[in-house]
Amino acid sequence: MSVETHAHEAHQAAPPAPAADAPSTEVILTEAAALKVKALLEQEGRDDLALRIAVQPGGCSGLRYQLFFDERQLDGDDRTDWGGFDLVVDRMSLPYLGGASIDFVDTIEKQGFTIDNPNATGSCACGDSFS
Repeated sequence: MSVETHAHEAHQAAPPAPAADAPSTEVILTEAAALKVKALLEQEGRDDLALRIAVQPGGCSGLRYQLFFDERQLDGDDRTDWGGFDLVVDRMSLPYLGGASIDFVDTIEKQGFTIDNPNATGSCACGDSFS
């Protein structure tokens, strides 16, 4: 899965209303991203996977995103039901991702998930990392 960081305007899909006691990841998926995640999960043929977004040290700018399917449930995970799949953010990554928007673009020039993160003060030319 390719991931780029930049601003990209798109229609944002709202998750189904979470249970009253469910915490919010504060990460938004556009309708295009949510549909692509559902399609990818259908291809996997598993209903026990969640979309996990994490921030790890690395990349040109110091931090990089990781976006992957995960079956694990870690202590402190923030989990939001998106009507067919869960979006999971670990407690260490959550402060870096609050307010971030994930989109999926499919054009002749590129295809993949993009992340518009208001917490990023800078990014590198490769688009995979931020500071």
